[in-house]
Amino acid sequence: MISSTIILILCLVAFAAIHSFLASLRFKRFIRRALGAKADKLYIPAFSLIAVVTILPLPYLLYKNPGPFLYIIPSPWRWFMVGGQLVAAIVAPMALRDAPHRFRVSSQLSGSGTAEAGRLDIRGIYRWVRDPFLLSGLVIMWLTPFMTVNLLIIYILTTVYLYLGSLHWESRLVAQFGNEYREYQKSVHRIIPSLK
Repeated sequence: MISSTIILILCLVAFAAIHSFLASLRFKRFIRRALGAKADKLYIPAFSLIAVVTILPLPYLLYKNPGPFLYIIPSPWRWFMVGGQLVAAIVAPMALRDAPHRFRVSSQLSGSGTAEAGRLDIRGIYRWVRDPFLLSGLVIMWLTPFMTVNLLIIYILTTVYLYLGSLHWESRLVAQFGNEYREYQKSVHRIIPSLK
């Protein structure tokens, strides 16, 4: 019988493969050819829906097979942790609102300095942190007020996946915005918010 941990890891790997493929420039080029200008409006909602649907088996499997508990944080400290998770859950949608130009398919497929690529517009949450999605994901995971063996394994693997994805995303932003983004990298941290 396959252990619950291996099933969880396979589920996470399947999600990561689907998510990475759908986020790839090759797939975005295909979508842009197939849908034309509609790709910019339809891609993010469709991508997000597919991400939610493909990740749903993982929390269900973790719920059914959590593995042995490593710790449970007592009150009142657990409520501070949950509060931190709620703040992080609010930050992620703000990142989409504050930089919609970063997520347009047509802009991502354009070269630096072109009209399609647009200009780097630093506002909102991006004034303090370059990758608010990575930050909010890490905060939501690691402030969970309890930990099991299977949850720890999934969190470690997810942290690695999110970090590697962030590096890849940054390389795309450099390709899209060129020196403008390189200068931004020098003044704002990728994960740890700077309070300048």
